[in-house]
Amino acid sequence: MSESDPLTQVTPARWHHGYRPRAGVARLRESWIAIAQIVVAASAGYALAHLVLGHDTPLLAATVTISSLGLLRDARPAKVAQTIAGMLTGIAISELALLAMGPGWWQLAIVLTITLIVGRFVSPSPQFPLAAAVQAAIAFILPVGDFAGLRLLDGAIGGATALIVTALLPRNPMRAIARDAHEVWGGLDHAMTRVVQGLRRGDRLRAERGLALARELQAPVTAWAASLESGRAISRVSPFLRTRRLELARLGRIQQAADLATRNLRVLARRAHYAVEDGAPREGLADLVAEVQAAAALVAGCVTDPGAESRAQEALRAIARRLDPASLVPRAQLGDQNVVTSLRPMVVDLLVAAGVERSEAAHELPRI
Repeated sequence: MSESDPLTQVTPARWHHGYRPRAGVARLRESWIAIAQIVVAASAGYALAHLVLGHDTPLLAATVTISSLGLLRDARPAKVAQTIAGMLTGIAISELALLAMGPGWWQLAIVLTITLIVGRFVSPSPQFPLAAAVQAAIAFILPVGDFAGLRLLDGAIGGATALIVTALLPRNPMRAIARDAHEVWGGLDHAMTRVVQGLRRGDRLRAERGLALARELQAPVTAWAASLESGRAISRVSPFLRTRRLELARLGRIQQAADLATRNLRVLARRAHYAVEDGAPREGLADLVAEVQAAAALVAGCVTDPGAESRAQEALRAIARRLDPASLVPRAQLGDQNVVTSLRPMVVDLLVAAGVERSEAAHELPRI
């Protein structure tokens, strides 16, 4: 985004504004592995229960699989196993209720009450107890099988199939990681653009907007951390993703450093906002922050191109060695010096993201 971009933009209103075919295609492209996982696991679970074990209606073998995997659910094996355990608990409650009380509407009410209470207790996700209650209701309403525990066995088959497919047909975590990383670095660039505009024009409103955008980065940073953790967890159990472990470790280092850099960006934006309260333009400070912004864009390229790390390091080292407030802004107001000072930890974080040890990155800064 250029510095001449307006603070607000016009959004055209059209009759088909809510219909986005390209967005639908993008969702399908991102979810096709999850769809394949669900189809394979549900079909395999049903086939095993019906064709091998001879169960007439192994509905739960398919529904447990579908509910435990899901399209948007965190695909970490531990999360999948936790969801399966919750649903099997609901099915077990149904089996015990049928043995103790028999079928009926008030018996179903008791089963659902117990299942929802247990599900809400064991998981912070509001969807978890609902998924467990759905499986409990299906198990309670299904016809009684040839022996007690038949539906629980079907659910266990579905759960085991889901875990096996999670390992043997894993969802590719790299695309989600790259997407979340792009959102973080894009948001950081957007926020820094507003900060640069505020400093260059002495515009308090633009500096305040930069601060607001910097504060909004925490959610994308958290999502990036979650997708990385999911990828690491899958790589530990999937033989097809073991070769990605080093790459995931490198991306984890970038993410942790980027998290700290966004926190320091909030400090920078806050001090820039205070500095321009007098309305005076600060071209020198704007140029300096713009240099850091350009270097951060090089670090963003390291997510998909490890070879870009050397270029990012070179650019950041050149900036770090000049970050002495007394030299850059001599005889300036304290607020201007604070802007330079707030850049120091941020540049260190960006150097770490580019592959420099933190102690070495800190030594690049001049003593003040």
